[in-house]
Amino acid sequence: MSSNASKKKIFDFSLLRRVFHYAAPYKRRLYWSVALSILLAVLSPLRPFLIQLTINDYIRKGAAPGYSFKEKVEQVIIWITVLQIGLLLIETVARFYFGFITAWLGQTVVRDLRVDVYKKVLGLNLSQFDKTPIGTLTTRTINDIEAINDIFSDGLIPIIADLLSILSVLLFMFLADWRLTLVCLAPFPFLLLATWMFKESVNKSFIRVRNAVAALNAFVQEHITGMQIVQAFAAEKTGGGQVQQDQPGTS
Repeated sequence: MSSNASKKKIFDFSLLRRVFHYAAPYKRRLYWSVALSILLAVLSPLRPFLIQLTINDYIRKGAAPGYSFKEKVEQVIIWITVLQIGLLLIETVARFYFGFITAWLGQTVVRDLRVDVYKKVLGLNLSQFDKTPIGTLTTRTINDIEAINDIFSDGLIPIIADLLSILSVLLFMFLADWRLTLVCLAPFPFLLLATWMFKESVNKSFIRVRNAVAALNAFVQEHITGMQIVQAFAAEKTGGGQVQQDQPGTS
């Protein structure tokens, strides 16, 4: 694949569908992770809402008739504190299981993908190994496949959960005071622009790093397995200089 093609296809939805095809046997866990993300989105704004309710409706106005002001405040604060602790425990447990399920799903998909890649490599023609350095194959079958785990543990599913939480918080904010919410969202377009610029830079850097790692592994593997030939032609310094030229940070 040429560099131009790799730049045009930084993100390919067809490849994402193929990855999620490996998650199909574990769709029950996938549905659980989506359900937990929705639950976390609902729980996110509840604790700030309870704090607002405590301050605005009870601390300033009192809790119930027949009590002194101090007793009213203590009564409300105790019950709302208990409720907040309960919500915090529920959110902690839900967040733990959400992280556990997404990590388990990612590792399981990577395991199945490694098995299929191993079978594919065993079925390749010998001419393929003559054309492709072993170090490049190692990078593609180990490092690149391991990056797929991030789709489930740190990628798509956690991003969906965070987006649902943001939408839930925004809904509560608009219900509380839509004017103040619009003022708070005024810098949001600039944040989107900065995020997009950062994403483009990171994507290009990621492609360069991936290709550099593949080239370095291929170079090291070829020179280690062919050390006798390197020594026979006294090319140790030449090889070392090439590594330092391609990888300036190495010594």
